[in-house]
Order: sequence, then structure tokens, then C-alpha cells
Amino acid sequence: QVLLVESGGGLVQAGGSVKLSCAASGGTFSDYAMAWFRQAPGKEREFVAAINWSGRSIYYADSLKGRFTISRDNAKNAVYLQMNSLKREDTAVYYCAARRVVLTTNEGLYDYWGQGTQVTVSS
Repeated sequence: QVLLVESGGGLVQAGGSVKLSCAASGGTFSDYAMAWFRQAPGKEREFVAAINWSGRSIYYADSLKGRFTISRDNAKNAVYLQMNSLKREDTAVYYCAARRVVLTTNEGLYDYWGQGTQVTVSS
């Protein structure tokens, strides 16, 4: 069983930046592909970014490329999401997710989820 705990959310002004962290425990972190998803009010959860075990393979949602950066530190059992040039439409609950080995953008294939962290972008 893998436990994921997100942190770093909060209120940020449009154009600003925030870095989310996700701490993992309960498994061998380097066995897992990691991803970030988000869910805005009244909308379905959507894919944001994913990273494989080594960090050498990364996927981004096309609409977020260039503004968001996913990274991981296997020594710290953590994955991060750096979000820059934030827009009001980035307001959402951001979730960290994990699945063994194979990287995917499909949320249905992720086995473990954090509780989410709220990011609110104000104008």
C-alpha cells in the first residue's frame, strides 16, 4: 500500500508560481510511475503531467506544456509540480497518483491517490 500526501497548494495571484510536492511512503518509490491530475469546480478530473521511475520519460497535457514542470527525487520519495504563469483557469484541486512501472496518462490505471491540495488563482 502506497500513501501519497500532497502539499504546497494555496492562494496565488495570476501570473505567479507555486510548487506542489507529493510525499510517498509504503512502497519502493522508484518502482512507481507518478502523475499529477487536477479537478476544477464543476469539471471532471484531468491529466496534468506524468513521470516515469527514472525521470527520463515525461508526459504533459498539451495545454500546459511550457508552464508546468514535473520532477521527482527518488532519494526523498517525492514528486513535484512546478507551476508558473498561473491563470485563473488553473484553479483546481491537484492530486498526486502512482502506479507500478508503466507510465500512462490514463487516470483509470493509477492505483494510488493522494487526498489532493487546493490551488486557487486569483486575478
